[in-house]
Amino acid sequence: MPKIVVIGAGIAGVSTTYALIEQGYDVTVVERRRYAAMETSFANGGQLSASNAEVWNHWSTILKGIKWMLRRDAPLLMNPTPSWHKYTWLLEFVSNISRYRENTIETTRLAIAARKHLFDIADREGIDFDHVRRGILHVCWDKAAFDHALKVNEMLNEGGLDRRSVTPGEIAGIEPALHGNFYGGFYTPSDSTGDIHKYCAGLEKACTKRGAQFIYDAAVTRIGRRDRLDLAYTTGGADQTLEADGIVVCAGTNSRDIAAMFGDRVNVYPVKGYSITVGLERSASDLAPWVSILDDRAKIVTSRLGAARLRVAGTAEFNGVNFDIREDRIRPLVDWTRMMFPKVATEHVVPWAGLRPMMPNMMPRVGKSRVPGVFYNTGHGHLGWTLSAATSATLATVVATDLPVDARLAA
Repeated sequence: MPKIVVIGAGIAGVSTTYALIEQGYDVTVVERRRYAAMETSFANGGQLSASNAEVWNHWSTILKGIKWMLRRDAPLLMNPTPSWHKYTWLLEFVSNISRYRENTIETTRLAIAARKHLFDIADREGIDFDHVRRGILHVCWDKAAFDHALKVNEMLNEGGLDRRSVTPGEIAGIEPALHGNFYGGFYTPSDSTGDIHKYCAGLEKACTKRGAQFIYDAAVTRIGRRDRLDLAYTTGGADQTLEADGIVVCAGTNSRDIAAMFGDRVNVYPVKGYSITVGLERSASDLAPWVSILDDRAKIVTSRLGAARLRVAGTAEFNGVNFDIREDRIRPLVDWTRMMFPKVATEHVVPWAGLRPMMPNMMPRVGKSRVPGVFYNTGHGHLGWTLSAATSATLATVVATDLPVDARLAA
């Protein structure tokens, strides 16, 4: 039975591990944190959102970034300090504007496929992740925003998504807790929300029961090849090694450095996002939204996580590898929550910041390295929660083609 090492235990890593186990592989996971899902998969926006499949490669994104550059509370913030990685990434980002429509449609199709994989896994393994299936409501404050969203809707519909326009009156009916003088919006009833960290923790337990081994507090230091792939890592101050027939890189923002060990270029950039988790102990259940909200003007989303929590997340910050939680970036999330849901108490708010692993074309890197036996499932950007179940199934199929499992041993 081939032995596969998966690097990373975020949503992509645990999903890949599960998919490989289903194929019959012996899987070991190496994770630099102490537990699964402690970086980008810890407290994201919570949306399982095919309706948010529009890639960012558009001239309007560039113009907004320039306009907001001097605003510390801007939804999109660019640190102008020179960085070769940042500016070469941006040049590639611009070069992919011509693929905006194609990549948006493809992402939509991938997101729809991912739902079935994720829901089936959660049901099969009994994973409780505070899943709420009330849809996602995209609100538009003016005609210009609505007209742009209408054009996006055509691409989402072409990708197979049922997303329809709604009037201000319909918005009030869909989510009564929401306050605002909206021009209109769009509603996707098939989208949903859930706690990514709880899902990852549950899936890790399921993988362990099926024979996977997880090695935590382990920093990969070197990867080479003799007869087999050879991976060196440090844990507890000691150097350790693993031999494997295959390696899958699911290392989030660290994927670029890991890929460089193979001589590959995986141009992931860490785009910081912020979230707050609002405890609803002081608010009546119906005063906070159950339907997930996407406000494109503020670049903020909400997700209801069971009865007791509301997740509010947003902003994009190009500032390198930086986990600092800045008050001037958290404050807009709190202020927006108070404006949109004035009866929700914001006394108990837990702030968080994480780094989205983004490729310049906004598409995940899924497939083979130029080095035999090495594979990638990384670079999902702001849609890791939405896409990983599908990309992991695809990656497991690629691995099975290159490193087939002996049918007698897998039985």
